[in-house]
Amino acid sequence: MASKLKIYALGGLNEIGKNLYCYEYGNDILIVDCGMGFPDDEMYGIDSVIPDVSWLVSNRKKLRAIVLTHGHEDHIGALPYVLEALDCKVPVYATRLTVALAELKLAEHKLLEKSTLITLEAGEHFRAGCFDVELIHVNHSIPDAVALAITTPLGVVIQTGDFKIDVTPIQGEMIDLARLGALGKQGVLALLADSTNVERPGHSDSESVVGDRFDQLFKGCDKRIIVTTFASNVHRIQQIINCAARYKRKVGITGRSMENVIRVSRELGYLNIPDGVLMDMNQIKGQPKKDVVIITTGSQGENMSALYRMAFSGHRQVEIDAGDRVIISASAIPGNETTISRVINELFFKGAEVIYDRLSNLHVSGHACQEELKMMLALTKPKYFIPVHGEQRHLQRHAELAKSMGVAPRNVVVTETGRVVEIGAKSIKLGARVPCGQILVDGSGVGEVGSVVLRDRQHLADEGMIVVVMALSSEDGSLISVPDIITRGFVYVKESEDLLAEMRRVVMESIDSCRNHRITDWASIKGKVKSNLSGYIYRTTKRSPMILPVITEI
Repeated sequence: MASKLKIYALGGLNEIGKNLYCYEYGNDILIVDCGMGFPDDEMYGIDSVIPDVSWLVSNRKKLRAIVLTHGHEDHIGALPYVLEALDCKVPVYATRLTVALAELKLAEHKLLEKSTLITLEAGEHFRAGCFDVELIHVNHSIPDAVALAITTPLGVVIQTGDFKIDVTPIQGEMIDLARLGALGKQGVLALLADSTNVERPGHSDSESVVGDRFDQLFKGCDKRIIVTTFASNVHRIQQIINCAARYKRKVGITGRSMENVIRVSRELGYLNIPDGVLMDMNQIKGQPKKDVVIITTGSQGENMSALYRMAFSGHRQVEIDAGDRVIISASAIPGNETTISRVINELFFKGAEVIYDRLSNLHVSGHACQEELKMMLALTKPKYFIPVHGEQRHLQRHAELAKSMGVAPRNVVVTETGRVVEIGAKSIKLGARVPCGQILVDGSGVGEVGSVVLRDRQHLADEGMIVVVMALSSEDGSLISVPDIITRGFVYVKESEDLLAEMRRVVMESIDSCRNHRITDWASIKGKVKSNLSGYIYRTTKRSPMILPVITEI
């Protein structure tokens, strides 16, 4: 029997998103969460980023279960890809709403019928090999979020998932501090805790604070109100609907993910929508603006989201003008600030009144701040502490916080994606590495885009492209006609005729040079044309566009 408990992440460390954690003991592996991440600005055309699970595929015989802590994209977004890679053989455990949201994703990928999803309530347990897993209710910005108490052969490990301590939650009860405290008294081997807000002192605000602010913005407003927030923030959506009903406004929903989440949440009883409040978007246009609220996607300025299309006059049912008050009830995910600013500016250009988080108390975090993190440490009293779910600065700050709460410095480990943490009967240490990385999702293509393709896309974006079309004789390789030069993103053709004429001259001289030196294979001719033309263009313009020579044999 193995004497070491191995804990490692395939995503979620030194980054925000892409959460996927593994617990391994002997011949058993338990997976916690399967999240996706947002692409960087340099990842042109990439829709999302998911963890590389090749290590799990090669160890599939050890896999016992996947458990999901809640239904946000950074915790369930990669589930279809992971299950497909594992031939859908691993059972998935989660709470009701999380299962419902996971089912939507699996149905989109035509994997639902092949998959095994098992619904549990907070307080229930399940067995996965040598692991016993208990779900513990926590507060977050989505209902049905849980922490996990994982009983291993060496002791209990608590993984908090995303959490906060909200003493006035919008729905349900506050976090189950009693159960966490009871586990602490029994003895907790290790704590893996959410580090997202460790830099923020004090306590996180209650979600109910946003409801009070909504009430102020709805009261006495004679404009149409458009509110955007994260589609999965069911508590926020409930408060928008409450305000709309209070002030006798009809509610329209736009954005596919928003429509799906609201439908599922209502069916499961997590959203209470009074009869007659919801209205089809096709009917919204005919209503007086003062009687309408629209809840929409696009809080991160996503290209082609519903709010984006409204801002840039591309939405079929909504035209923005001075009669609109747009409320952006979300904070910017790092890296999305520029796209959000672009949408906000366009809304202002349209004459709308735009109210956003920097100017008003329109968003509260779903993640614990310093005092809540201290309380988690004080309640659970872990022997070992591993900060997770954050960038390096978050992990380091959380490690220092744990030490200040009495965890021995030698028992605090800051790790990284792919690095194994080994816990023995009397020690914790960093061990070997497992294969890890990221897979880029581009449309329906998964993993087809690598660093070379991204580099080409960067090149095209920065410098543009030139296609040189040459018709050559099959007999002697001579030019049949003047080369055709097509440019995209390089120069404005009508103002660059002289440059294009010189480029044609360089191409023709290159082909003549090849004939004189008896170079007849097409690859060598293309290389010569590309090299000479590239040199000329750089000397002339100080630019290096992508050059694609094309030969047609006649």
